[in-house]
Amino acid sequence: MARMGKRKKQAKVLRIFRKVHRTTGALLFIFFFFISVSGLILGWKKNSNGYILPKTQKGTTANLKEWLPVDSLHTIALNTINKKVPGTSFEVDRIDIRKEKGSVKFLFVDSFYEVQLDGANGNVLSIGTRRSDFLENVHDGSIIDDYLGTNGYVKLIYTSVMGVSLLIFTITGFWLWYGPKRMRKAGKA
Repeated sequence: MARMGKRKKQAKVLRIFRKVHRTTGALLFIFFFFISVSGLILGWKKNSNGYILPKTQKGTTANLKEWLPVDSLHTIALNTINKKVPGTSFEVDRIDIRKEKGSVKFLFVDSFYEVQLDGANGNVLSIGTRRSDFLENVHDGSIIDDYLGTNGYVKLIYTSVMGVSLLIFTITGFWLWYGPKRMRKAGKA
């Protein structure tokens, strides 16, 4: 008789876990879809033949003593991007120095462009679109923050909800797999 009560409790727990798993999945389906697709594509960014993330070009020397000053490279990058996309104001988000490659990348705030220069002579090595930056914004919810201008609050809530949801999915999914095995094993005993 006690075994039957225990089995009913286990079945009840399974039903609760199934409901939580199903409800969470239904409510967050679209978000999980975007996270999974963008994450999959981001995993391939360096193997996209330059389509998702421009390949890092090679400059003439890795010897920093032979490089132009950063402010000169900065001016060249700004002039280059303004010729490529006239009438747009560009602010540098970050400068990515690739010493071993002899090149420097200038990445811009309000666009997904980058300009790669030879560090030694300032020659333009490439001008490219960083589609990976857009995908990262979709993946982590920053795109919503940028659209709403909420200074990172939506991203924080989004990543917290999605992280906790993934944890709930993992726990309930495991239990939905393991619970019936445990019940069958207890039933045989």
